[in-house]
Parts: sequence; structure tokens; C-alpha cells
Amino acid sequence: MRERLRRIVEESDTPAGRLFDWLVLGVIVSSAFVIVLETLPSMAVYRHLLAVLESAFVATFTIEYLLRIIVARRPFRFVFSFWGLVDLLAILPVYLAVGLDLRTIRLLRLLRVFRLLKLARYSRAMRRFRRAFRSVVPELGVFGTTTLVVIFIAGIGIHHAEHEAQPDAFATVLDGLWWAVATLTTVGYGDVYPVTPIGRLWTVVVLAVGLGIVAVPPALLASALTRAAMEEER
Repeated sequence: MRERLRRIVEESDTPAGRLFDWLVLGVIVSSAFVIVLETLPSMAVYRHLLAVLESAFVATFTIEYLLRIIVARRPFRFVFSFWGLVDLLAILPVYLAVGLDLRTIRLLRLLRVFRLLKLARYSRAMRRFRRAFRSVVPELGVFGTTTLVVIFIAGIGIHHAEHEAQPDAFATVLDGLWWAVATLTTVGYGDVYPVTPIGRLWTVVVLAVGLGIVAVPPALLASALTRAAMEEER
């Protein structure tokens, strides 16, 4: 019985397994839809109905989580695996009443649709991406460390350049770090900006560096993906 249940819960090669996976995916999508509806002021009159639906979703995910533990060949390994932790974090705050809303974590489980649909080309693409990412991990590590150093230097520099002119906007180095992150990533929220000549000149330098920061990681991954595709063809 346990092995039969495992084929339904963990595999999608049988009609019952595919039906189980599609039902779970449907509940995940419905849960996300309810999360969106809860934020609409016009849905306040349906608050009780939405609460009942959320309780049903939590009960469904709890039952599924327990089933996966029961049918797992190594239960503890599943509990501490990526998917096991995702499933647990999606329901645990509700039972502990800690006030954390981690329901959006459930959306990560939609990635299982690749396994469900049995699309070989997507499986090959995921493996190729994983190989490419692993091949550039050292470069990304060096790049990430350098980026943190640049952000720190940029934050200190703008703090010293703008503190006297804007004591409220750049009161501390932390305010400067917030500006540095927004500027280096070329987001530019506009909530704080330099007004002194030195601050503006410093901004030009930081923006020039920021363009490189935004461009380097995609270039590294694109080049690694190209190499992985060529190796796969060979």
C-alpha cells in the first residue's frame, strides 16, 4: 500500500499520479489567486469566505506534506530537502501563529510542472543551465564580493559629499548605502539624490560602474550557456 501510494504522490507516470499532481498545482494557483483577492478593498465583504478557503488550502497542503513524508524512502532527507523546507514554511507560520505571511513560497512548487509535463527539452535546458551556473560560480563569487566593496565605498563617498547639504537625506552612512544600491543597480528611485557638484560628479562615476555591474553577470551566464550547449552537441 505504501509503495502504491508513493507512485501516486511522487511519480506522474500513472493516471492517478498525474491527477494528483494536477490537483496540487490547481490548489497552489487557487491559493495565489486568493492572496491577490485579499488585498482588494472591494473583497472585504467576502473576508469570511476567503478565510475559509485559506483554511482549506492549509489543510490540503498539510495532508500532502504528511503524505510525502510517509511515502518517502528517506523521510528525514525529504524533510530537510529544498522541497521539504518549502512545503513546511508554507504551512508552519499558520500553526505557530507567528504573523509571518510565507504563503507566496507555495508558488515555488509550480516549478514541478516541468516534471509533470515530462517535457524533455525543458529538462535538458534546466540541466544545461545548472551546468553553466556551476561553471561560473567562482567568477560570480569574486564579482559579488567586488560589488559589495564598491557599494560600501560609494555609500561612504556620497555620505561625505552630501551630508552637509542634505543632513536629513544623508544623515548616516546607511542612507548613503541605500542610495548606492539604488544607483549601482541603475534603479534610481529618486527618493534621495545629490545636489552638490562633488556629489553629482561622484554619482556619474558610480553610475558608470553600475552599468558594468548590471552587465557582467548576464554576460557570464550567456557565455557559460553557449559553452554548455556546444559541449552538449559535441
